[in-house]
Amino acid sequence: MDEVTDEGREVSIMPSKPTSAAKDPAANAKDSAAKDLAANAKDPAAKNGGPLLPGRRTGPGHAPRPAPVIALVAAVLAAGCSSPSAERVGTARTPAPAPALSQAPQAGEPRVLAKGLAVPWGIAFLPGGDALVTERDTARLLRVTPAGEVSEVAKIDEARPDGEGGLMGVAVSPRFAQDGLVFLHYTAADDNRIVRYRYDRGLTDATVVLDGIPKGVIHNGGGLAFGPDGYLYATTGETGDRQLSQDLGSLAGKILRMTADGAPAPGNPAQNVIWSHGHRNIQGLAWDSSGRLYASEFGSSSFDEVNLIEKGGNYGWPEVEGVGGDSRFIDPIVTWSTSEASPSGMAYADGSLWVGALRGRKLWRVPIAPDGTAGAAAPLFDGRYGRLRAVTAAPDGSLWIGTSNEDGRGSPGPDDDRVLTLTP
Repeated sequence: MDEVTDEGREVSIMPSKPTSAAKDPAANAKDSAAKDLAANAKDPAAKNGGPLLPGRRTGPGHAPRPAPVIALVAAVLAAGCSSPSAERVGTARTPAPAPALSQAPQAGEPRVLAKGLAVPWGIAFLPGGDALVTERDTARLLRVTPAGEVSEVAKIDEARPDGEGGLMGVAVSPRFAQDGLVFLHYTAADDNRIVRYRYDRGLTDATVVLDGIPKGVIHNGGGLAFGPDGYLYATTGETGDRQLSQDLGSLAGKILRMTADGAPAPGNPAQNVIWSHGHRNIQGLAWDSSGRLYASEFGSSSFDEVNLIEKGGNYGWPEVEGVGGDSRFIDPIVTWSTSEASPSGMAYADGSLWVGALRGRKLWRVPIAPDGTAGAAAPLFDGRYGRLRAVTAAPDGSLWIGTSNEDGRGSPGPDDDRVLTLTP
């Protein structure tokens, strides 16, 4: 069997069936990161308040400009080569159980809500409780009801699924009742991009709000979510070109924060859409009840991470992986060995972060104390449902979890892929 990277690590490809379809960052780390962002803001567009980096807002009738494409050679993937490791491997951070958190009740048992899907990647909820679900490899957007009824909303013809790219994140406008807008993050012919649509049982009025995000066979990020501040956040990967994570002239290896029109959100560290940098490949974003932002990040060969995200923060890749203790960088609050995680989707519910593990084939529960301190991570459902990717909190307090056994790297069963629902 051929070998490819599992978000950057080697795993065996399995044949898939056809388908129809709070950390304690040093103050100088934050100050230095903010200065770095400002110092690297060299685009003349800044003088006019425009975006500084590749990626611009476009609308109907505006052809997006070609974007630099950073892709790995297919022969490299066939040889089973992962992207280079960090310059320096740090140490692990495994929090001990806090007394108040160790008594947390165990989660219940998941229930299969929908089955026969093809790599459900993102889940976002509409008012009323139905969810929009993306399928990465078919580029279909589905609507799934709490009763498990599945219908196709649209197929995104502009998406170009390839490797770890395709139709990825989905977000519903917090003003959906007034504006009817949904947003998709997908791989197109020349780049990764974020596109806004008007939704009424179908998609119309497609408008590219941000393009020029580098694409690759691996490490495309793809997360998309509105924060409690009302702005749109997106995650990007470094596409296997690790130096892009520290390059403030590139949108790769970053967390982005923007308005619904794709403009830099007020309060960003510099006059662009970059919120934090030094990331390898982030897919999951979640906010706790105090509004703190967390991100799940794929490591290379030593440590996967959960990071508490600070404005303008530099998270160290590719200079360090894991806890580096370097004042230039912000260390993760939780790490795992890469065999235990490959953390993808993430949600916050019932006082904990819930992280889907692809290679680890489990759901991780990470208790979060009121001050943002992480407790010891607890594994759930080890191996029972295979690779877990999408994890999203539903309006009723439950979790919706998508399996990813049909992505060519799992062992799909007759019902895969599935959407599960779990009451924490």
